[in-house]
Formats: sequence, C-alpha cells, structure tokens
Amino acid sequence: MIWAFILVVCEFLTVKAANSWFPAQPYTVSVAAAVTTIVYMRWGWWGCFHAFLAGTAFCAASGAQLFSYLIYCTGNLFSVLAVPCLLKVGKERTRTGAFGLFFPILVLLLMQCGRALTALVLGASSASVIGFFTTDSVSLLFTFVVVWVARQLDGIYEDQKHYLLRLSAKEKAEKEVSL
Repeated sequence: MIWAFILVVCEFLTVKAANSWFPAQPYTVSVAAAVTTIVYMRWGWWGCFHAFLAGTAFCAASGAQLFSYLIYCTGNLFSVLAVPCLLKVGKERTRTGAFGLFFPILVLLLMQCGRALTALVLGASSASVIGFFTTDSVSLLFTFVVVWVARQLDGIYEDQKHYLLRLSAKEKAEKEVSL
C-alpha cells in the first residue's frame, strides 16, 4: 500500500506540475514504470495492480476522457509480460546483475507498446500512436535512474521474502557472536 500511495502522489504531482509549468512541452515524465518495476521485483505479479493504478492516476490528474483511461490502464498492464523474464532470470541475479538495469527499460517499453496497441484497437490512427513512445522518452531516463538508485539502497530493489530471510539470518549470526 505504501508503494501505491507513493505512486499515486508522485504521478499526480508530476502531471499537475507539467501541465501548469510546462503546458506547451510535448514530453511527459512518469513514475509509473519506475515504481511498477520496483514492486515487480519486491512482490512479483502484484506489480500489475500498480501498473493499472499508475494509468488511473495519470488520467485522473490529466482530466482525461474514458478513452484515455482505457488506453493507459490497459496499456500499462502489458508490463506484466516482463515478470516471466524476471522470474526466469531470477530476482537475485536481476537485483545484482546487468539484467537489473535492463528490466526497468523492458517494463517501460512494454507499457508504451501496450498503450499503442490498445489505442490502435480502439481506433486511434497509427500516426498518433507514435506519441506514446516519443512523449514518454524522458520517462525512460527517469525510470532508469530511479531503479539504479533503488538498487543501491538495501532491501528496496529486492524480493521481500529474500530480504526478510537475509535480515533474519544476519540477526541470528549477530546473536550467536554476542553470546
């Protein structure tokens, strides 16, 4: 729930700030992929709830029509296709290895592809679909940086079962040393 709260507040604030301070800019910045990536790493499939919630928060903050809600909420759910890759590689190898830096990019690209495909199915023109990739290009860098920072923090970009077991083993070892 904490990550959902962080996601909604940050997404809402970034959209409102962009719309009031930079209304003419064609670019957007979103925390959707960054937070969703972290939640996929921590709790697996539960991240799809956050992906959907990110689409809802983005559209609500933008004052979007139902058409946009369908595109963003459904499109963001395509990111769940990254979870089997995460599980195949392994969460620990992803956390410590090179795939850990590729994974957030995969999540964002799947969100963008999902939005584009959903828009096409709902009748959008192919020319307008390109905007899902170009306007969100700054989010690619933002997502990469946020996840890179999260990797540096203990327990943030880590499977939570693994993290709790690791902490428990550490506490047990410290107790044995002190006795």
